[in-house]
Amino acid sequence: MAQANVFEANSSQIQVEHDKKRRQFVIRLNGSHDRAVLLYEYVGKKMVDLQHTEVPDAYRGRGIAKHLAKAAMDFVVEEDLKAHLTCWYIQKYVKENPQPKYFEHIYQ
Repeated sequence: MAQANVFEANSSQIQVEHDKKRRQFVIRLNGSHDRAVLLYEYVGKKMVDLQHTEVPDAYRGRGIAKHLAKAAMDFVVEEDLKAHLTCWYIQKYVKENPQPKYFEHIYQ
Protein backbone atom coordinates (compact mmCIF):
# COMPACT_ATOMS: atom_id res chain seq x y z
CA MET A 1 0.00 0.00 0.00
CA ALA A 2 1.44 3.36 -1.03
CA GLN A 3 1.68 5.97 1.69
CA ALA A 4 0.36 9.39 0.80
CA ASN A 5 2.36 12.39 1.87
CA VAL A 6 -0.24 14.39 3.77
CA PHE A 7 0.43 17.92 4.95
CA GLU A 8 -1.11 18.67 8.32
CA ALA A 9 -1.33 22.25 9.49
CA ASN A 10 0.04 21.75 13.00
CA SER A 11 1.30 24.97 14.51
CA SER A 12 4.71 23.38 15.05
CA GLN A 13 5.05 22.75 11.32
CA ILE A 14 3.81 26.13 10.16
CA GLN A 15 6.48 28.75 9.71
CA VAL A 16 5.40 32.13 8.41
CA GLU A 17 8.09 34.21 6.70
CA HIS A 18 7.68 37.96 6.31
CA ASP A 19 9.15 39.22 3.04
CA LYS A 20 9.13 42.96 3.70
CA LYS A 21 10.62 43.79 0.29
CA ARG A 22 7.82 42.06 -1.58
CA ARG A 23 5.27 43.02 1.08
CA GLN A 24 4.02 39.53 1.69
CA PHE A 25 3.76 36.82 4.31
CA VAL A 26 4.66 33.36 3.04
CA ILE A 27 4.28 29.79 4.22
CA ARG A 28 6.29 27.28 2.24
CA LEU A 29 4.37 24.06 1.76
CA ASN A 30 5.64 20.66 0.70
CA GLY A 31 9.33 21.50 0.97
CA SER A 32 8.99 24.90 -0.78
CA HIS A 33 7.47 23.98 -4.13
CA ASP A 34 4.07 25.30 -3.07
CA ARG A 35 3.46 28.52 -1.19
CA ALA A 36 0.59 30.14 0.66
CA VAL A 37 0.80 33.94 0.61
CA LEU A 38 -0.80 37.02 2.09
CA LEU A 39 -0.16 40.21 0.12
CA TYR A 40 -0.26 43.75 1.48
CA GLU A 41 0.63 47.27 0.37
CA TYR A 42 1.46 50.44 2.22
CA VAL A 43 -1.24 52.99 1.39
CA GLY A 44 0.10 55.69 3.69
CA LYS A 45 3.01 56.25 6.03
CA LYS A 46 1.46 54.19 8.86
CA MET A 47 -1.30 52.40 6.96
CA VAL A 48 -1.36 49.07 5.17
CA ASP A 49 -3.98 47.40 3.02
CA LEU A 50 -4.15 43.65 3.71
CA GLN A 51 -5.19 42.78 0.19
CA HIS A 52 -5.24 39.08 -0.59
CA THR A 53 -4.65 35.67 0.94
CA GLU A 54 -4.02 32.70 -1.29
CA VAL A 55 -3.59 29.04 -0.37
CA PRO A 56 -3.12 26.44 -3.15
CA ASP A 57 -6.26 24.33 -3.72
CA ALA A 58 -4.61 21.14 -2.47
CA TYR A 59 -3.94 22.75 0.93
CA ARG A 60 -7.23 24.57 1.54
CA GLY A 61 -9.38 23.83 4.55
CA ARG A 62 -6.43 22.95 6.79
CA GLY A 63 -6.09 26.15 8.77
CA ILE A 64 -3.09 27.47 6.84
CA ALA A 65 -4.55 30.88 5.99
CA LYS A 66 -5.22 31.65 9.66
CA HIS A 67 -1.46 31.51 10.33
CA LEU A 68 -0.93 34.11 7.58
CA ALA A 69 -3.75 36.28 8.95
CA LYS A 70 -2.39 36.10 12.50
CA ALA A 71 1.13 37.00 11.34
CA ALA A 72 -0.20 39.97 9.36
CA MET A 73 -2.36 41.27 12.20
CA ASP A 74 0.46 40.81 14.71
CA PHE A 75 2.74 42.78 12.35
CA VAL A 76 0.18 45.59 12.17
CA VAL A 77 -0.01 45.72 15.98
CA GLU A 78 3.76 45.47 16.56
CA GLU A 79 4.51 48.22 14.03
CA ASP A 80 1.61 50.35 15.35
CA LEU A 81 0.03 50.60 11.90
CA LYS A 82 -3.57 50.98 10.78
CA ALA A 83 -4.94 48.32 8.46
CA HIS A 84 -7.53 48.28 5.71
CA LEU A 85 -8.94 44.75 5.55
CA THR A 86 -9.59 44.36 1.83
CA CYS A 87 -9.11 40.60 2.03
CA TRP A 88 -12.35 38.81 3.00
CA TYR A 89 -10.42 36.09 4.80
CA ILE A 90 -8.71 38.55 7.15
CA GLN A 91 -12.08 40.16 7.88
CA LYS A 92 -13.35 36.67 8.81
CA TYR A 93 -10.23 35.93 10.90
CA VAL A 94 -10.59 39.13 12.93
CA LYS A 95 -14.30 38.43 13.49
CA GLU A 96 -13.53 34.88 14.68
CA ASN A 97 -10.56 36.01 16.81
CA PRO A 98 -11.87 39.20 18.42
CA GLN A 99 -8.92 40.82 20.14
CA PRO A 100 -8.96 44.45 21.27
CA LYS A 101 -5.38 44.90 20.05
CA TYR A 102 -6.57 44.03 16.53
CA PHE A 103 -9.65 46.27 16.60
CA GLU A 104 -7.55 49.25 17.68
CA HIS A 105 -5.52 48.93 14.49
CA ILE A 106 -8.29 48.41 11.94
CA TYR A 107 -9.13 51.42 9.81
CA GLN A 108 -12.91 51.70 9.55
